[in-house]
This record gives sequence, structure tokens and C-alpha cells, in this order.
Amino acid sequence: MRQQETFPIARMDGPAAAQVEDAFRLIYAEAFAESPYNETEDEVAAAFRHFPAQARKHTFRAALARTDDGEPVGMAYGFPLDPDTGWWDELTEPVSDDLRREDGLRTFGLMELAVRGPWRGQGIARRLHETLLDSMEAERVLLNVHPGGKAASAAYRAWGYRKIGEARPWGTGEDLHDVMILDLH
Repeated sequence: MRQQETFPIARMDGPAAAQVEDAFRLIYAEAFAESPYNETEDEVAAAFRHFPAQARKHTFRAALARTDDGEPVGMAYGFPLDPDTGWWDELTEPVSDDLRREDGLRTFGLMELAVRGPWRGQGIARRLHETLLDSMEAERVLLNVHPGGKAASAAYRAWGYRKIGEARPWGTGEDLHDVMILDLH
């Protein structure tokens, strides 16, 4: 019987994550090339044009899982939403002013969470999520998930997230995504 590996997970700030951007890009590209996302190389490049600016935010935090020999297997990252965030404006149905109120600390936006195919089903995504949110001062976490990503949607629900609406991320013609929120306190 094969012993399950532990996969060390490192929590990082923006400068540390920027140093290993290639690891984040590798995981993202592999995970999001799959259905239902079907992202092309150009779409991955477009997504990662934002990464350096995101990583420069002083509130940026990330988590990276690697094998014992250093191969990247999973990642998560995000940052608190600014008071003037447009995230709430992307919802297809408006939400209450109280729900959409932001102060730069209230809501942590989970931008990405992904595990490469060969390492799924071992609890790595949950550990990445826990590591990223450990000692979080935000009241809640907000994310978008493609409803066709059944495993991801099920994991988020199991971790306590609830759907609050639907949106087309970044105002594009992309598929509708479920917008989910997790209350931390």
C-alpha cells in the first residue's frame, strides 16, 4: 500500500509569490486547460498579466504546495477587496448595500485555487485553502466558480461557502460563474 504524501505547503506574501510566478502559472495552465474551463495559452497569458500587480498589493497572500522534490502541485492566492471593487457590479442580480459594502479589509477575494490533476483527491486543495485563510482578519471570503467545475463547487459547499448570485467574471462574454461567500466569523 502506497503511503500518502504530505506535500509541504508554504504561505507567501506578494514578493515571495512573485519570485515563483512560474510555479503558479504552471499549475494554473494545467488545471484550467481542462473542461469546463478549456483555457488556451493566450488566455493563461492574459490571466497572468494581472499577477505581478496583484502580488504587489501589500495585502496579497498565497499558498503553494510542492512535492518533497519541489515540483509544484497546487496553489491558491488572493487579497482583500478594495472599497471601490467592481466585483459586486458583475452580479447578474443586485445584492443588498450591506452585503456589497467593502472597506479594504472586510472581504478576502479568493482569486485562484487549483491542484494539478495527478495530485487531486488527496486533500491538497483543502490544506491550501486552510493555509491561505489561517489567521485571516477578514470577515468573509468571496470567489467565483464555474458551475461546470463540479468537484470545485462541491468542495466549496463542503467548506461552508454558499452561493449568493451569478456573474460573468471581468465583464467578459464568459460563461456565468457562481459567486460564493464564506463567513469566517
